[in-house]
Amino acid sequence: MPDIIQLLPDSVANQIAAGEVIQRPASVIKELVENAVDAGARNIQVMVVDAGRTSIQVIDDGCGMSETDARLAFERHATSKIRQADDLFALTTMGFRGEALPSIAAVAQVVLTTRMASDEVGTCLTLHGSRVVSQEPVACPVGSNFRVDNLFFNVPARRKFLKTNATELSNILTAFERIALVYPDISFTLYSNQQELLCLRAATLKQRIVDVYGKKLSQELLSLQVDTPLCRITGFVGKPESARKKGAPTSFFVNGRYMRHPYFHRAVVGAYERLVAEGMQAPYFIYFDVSPADIDVNIHPTKTEIKFENEQGIYQILTAAVKDALGRFCDIPTIDFDTEGRPDIPVFDPQRDAVSSPQVRYNPAYNPFHSSAGGNAHIGDFMEPKHPLTNSRMEPDMPSLFPEEEPAAPLIAEKSPQHYQYKGRYVMTAVKSGLMIIDQHRADVRICYERFMEHFRQKTASTQRLLFPEMVQFSQSDAVLMQQLLPQLALIGFDVSPLGGGSYAVNGVPAGIEGVDALSLLRNVVSDAAEQGRNESVDEMRASLALSLARNTAIAYGQVLSNDEMERVVNELFACSNPNYTPDGKLILCILPQSDIEQLLV
Repeated sequence: MPDIIQLLPDSVANQIAAGEVIQRPASVIKELVENAVDAGARNIQVMVVDAGRTSIQVIDDGCGMSETDARLAFERHATSKIRQADDLFALTTMGFRGEALPSIAAVAQVVLTTRMASDEVGTCLTLHGSRVVSQEPVACPVGSNFRVDNLFFNVPARRKFLKTNATELSNILTAFERIALVYPDISFTLYSNQQELLCLRAATLKQRIVDVYGKKLSQELLSLQVDTPLCRITGFVGKPESARKKGAPTSFFVNGRYMRHPYFHRAVVGAYERLVAEGMQAPYFIYFDVSPADIDVNIHPTKTEIKFENEQGIYQILTAAVKDALGRFCDIPTIDFDTEGRPDIPVFDPQRDAVSSPQVRYNPAYNPFHSSAGGNAHIGDFMEPKHPLTNSRMEPDMPSLFPEEEPAAPLIAEKSPQHYQYKGRYVMTAVKSGLMIIDQHRADVRICYERFMEHFRQKTASTQRLLFPEMVQFSQSDAVLMQQLLPQLALIGFDVSPLGGGSYAVNGVPAGIEGVDALSLLRNVVSDAAEQGRNESVDEMRASLALSLARNTAIAYGQVLSNDEMERVVNELFACSNPNYTPDGKLILCILPQSDIEQLLV
């Protein structure tokens, strides 16, 4: 039998590795910018065309590379960061595997121009799909200039599944901001289609956070700092009133590297217990300084999952540090009121002001299980149920709720005119087959969703102008998505105008939702769009937008409804195309059959 195992060519191996390391244009920018940081750059410029599909260019003023290093950098597992396996537990750089540049070169056309300060001329290296096309000397400034063209030109399946330009640009901005938040002493600039999106000058950490997420955040941050033998924790956490339901910026960084850590996130959330409503999230930017020997960053190709040796101890330190920051903020000073001209309030004197205790009168002969009330008729009247289903003194001309010989009719026509709200969450009403239980929030989500979709189809939504326009601030990554949503928001009644720099003026809202906080509503809509991140057509975008708006404007759990309001919900629900399920497939109602109720009372 012939041998069937073969050694893959380097070009194929690089394409396989690129599938893990380079997932989208944002991955390319992350790897190249991290290399620029490791090279000691003080100014980094990033330029993208068509959200990175056509071109990505990263320019830095770091140490640069020699002619030999430039050629060797594109070989697999070639790196200047480590020399042996033990170096993995003493990492002080962003990169270390030596996979990023060969992976990028395997799926794109790359041109590298670089020069070291000790060299008179630089090197220009051109590669197409891991194949070196040319290498020649060139005059260039000190540093490196990477240009990546036609990403995934030789992997059409990967290029086909890229998202819309707005979604990919939002991902690029997110990756760019995460690096910029770690190195406030480095200047970063980002251009998209020759338009400047971000210009972050070297500044303090708090100023860098404000430059990325807006000036309003400056007044909402509390300083966080604790130093222990186990770790050092610094950064900022938001005040309780800055908590949002969605879209609050949250970031963890360890030794200058962004990370995701659900366990530590629970520690921060736990510190806000009883200070913010359930489901709300306050912003935070927390930086850990830990000995490199106590963490392992070599877990995932994206290096965002990190293992800690003393995870439980750091959890407790983090919780205490956040509580301490919140406690110092909530330490309210005493107020010395001006007593001049105060009213004369008499002081109670028990010897002078005699007060008798209230007397409770009751009928000891009253027995609620006897048909007569024993001479206390008003108590018997109070105890008698008044609900039409159980009232034995129903007027004779009142129609029967469940007529035996009435022909079959639609369910909505056989419901009770009276409804009961259970624990501010469910609307209960009697129907012919039993007891119908409706989730009030989900029912109103279905109603609002179909109303918004009708506005999209008819383009007849009316706008309620605000007396004073309100301003909402987005980060640049969210502003890109907001710009994409603006035409669709206008179709359903929003009047929002861009002011530049991620700021928008809200001049009007759709008629009928005037009581809703428009700023929080728009933030939640943008957060939903960022979470979905799908390559949507116009119809899919409208459906997603209508669902997001419906969730945020529907009747909330805990809201007390009158019988007329419950009647309106029931009637409008059964006028919908599908009263049984929400647009995202959640059950709206159920019916407890009459036979089951009777069995419960046997």
